[in-house]
Amino acid sequence: MKKSLRTIAKWLNIDTLETSDVMVSGVSINTKTIQPGDLFIPFKGDKVNGHQYVDQAFEKGASATLWQQDEPNPPRNVPILFVEDSEKALQQMARSYRKEHRATFIGITGSNGKTSTKDLVAGVLAPYFRVQKTAGNFNNNLGLPITILSLDEDTEFAVLEMGMSGYGEIEFLSTLAEPHYVAITNIGEAHMQDLGSRDGIVKAKFEIVAGLQEGGCLFYDGDEPLLNPFIQQFNLENVTSTIKTISFGANSSNDVYAQSIQATENGSEFDVKGLIEDHFMIPVLGKHQVKNALVAILIAQKAGLTNKQIHDSLKKSSLTDMRMQVIHAENGSLFINDAYNAAPTSMKAAITFICETTIRPDKWLVLGDMLELGDDEQIYHEELADQIKSQDFSGVCLYGPRMKWLYEKLQHKFADTHVIWSEKDYEPIRVTLKTYTTLNSIVLVKGSRGMALENVIK
Repeated sequence: MKKSLRTIAKWLNIDTLETSDVMVSGVSINTKTIQPGDLFIPFKGDKVNGHQYVDQAFEKGASATLWQQDEPNPPRNVPILFVEDSEKALQQMARSYRKEHRATFIGITGSNGKTSTKDLVAGVLAPYFRVQKTAGNFNNNLGLPITILSLDEDTEFAVLEMGMSGYGEIEFLSTLAEPHYVAITNIGEAHMQDLGSRDGIVKAKFEIVAGLQEGGCLFYDGDEPLLNPFIQQFNLENVTSTIKTISFGANSSNDVYAQSIQATENGSEFDVKGLIEDHFMIPVLGKHQVKNALVAILIAQKAGLTNKQIHDSLKKSSLTDMRMQVIHAENGSLFINDAYNAAPTSMKAAITFICETTIRPDKWLVLGDMLELGDDEQIYHEELADQIKSQDFSGVCLYGPRMKWLYEKLQHKFADTHVIWSEKDYEPIRVTLKTYTTLNSIVLVKGSRGMALENVIK
């Protein structure tokens, strides 16, 4: 974004501005990461008041700043815009910039797989178009406006991740971004404690259609039956619309589906059937990641790419760390680092992958607590025991207070398997892996973000 302060003032309905010739080349809410030319946006939080850092922002090259009208002692002799509410001002700026921007906007949500799908979509498009995507987890009411305002003016595709913790949040993000394409990757159990049920999660995720533009597409997980009534209702309400709904998944009833998935140490190879028919490869493991890749393939086709172009770029794409990331250890063992997050659905998918893979014969699990599951969290942890068979694994290492429930289910039926549990200390797990894993071993590491299981791998 390269705009004059006069233009930004118009976006915010501010009439008077003395420093109209000042140019702004971005926005920042953090003086640690601010870049020269940024407009600094201070927020008043419960513990920190960003207005205290305005002077520091200018020292680091800020071109201008917002200032809330109810905040005393504004700085003098600097380019400044007075606003009633910094957060609403940020969102209004993003809304105005979005309406001017000519890029194709893509919105992605789901209980699991949002970031991986975002990475795959951006990866398949990047060799052929100017593409930008959500950085990190900037996927909420602050992060998404910042992402939009960070788009270069010549960006052709903007791939935006949309997260939520309650109702109304994704609707707000979708109407702000006005996407041409949206995707719902799956429906899991994340945020169960906030929304009460998977039905509630579906309702919240489906809000992503709120801003979907005419002529656009909704891509959705056709293997998820809870989505069906929402799709049917949406199609009824939009019977005269040019919006299309396209399902993807593993079942042949979907518009696009994957078959013959093979895992290698280089990634996953698979056949795609239905609306698109060809053979593809992604440099990441897991059937659930293949499913995410179907979204990327569909959007790439809509963008006009040939199957060969899609194949060539998809096999070179990369995911954000800790999403089925392959790491070779010094002793020759192979770690699958999927430790960015975990919920029952994604945990089961990852365990299924390890059970079925033939990459290495000596299989290990390192599992951490699944957080934010609400009142049924004990049940969700204990249910994993049904999927973990002693004949499939040489060892199971469990970490965190909630994993004690799973440990109590496993310890007696795994007579010939190393099963250990540690509540707060990684060291017992490290020692066990160092002692028993070899070049024949493959180790899945998965848990919620708060468990920081990547420390086991380090």
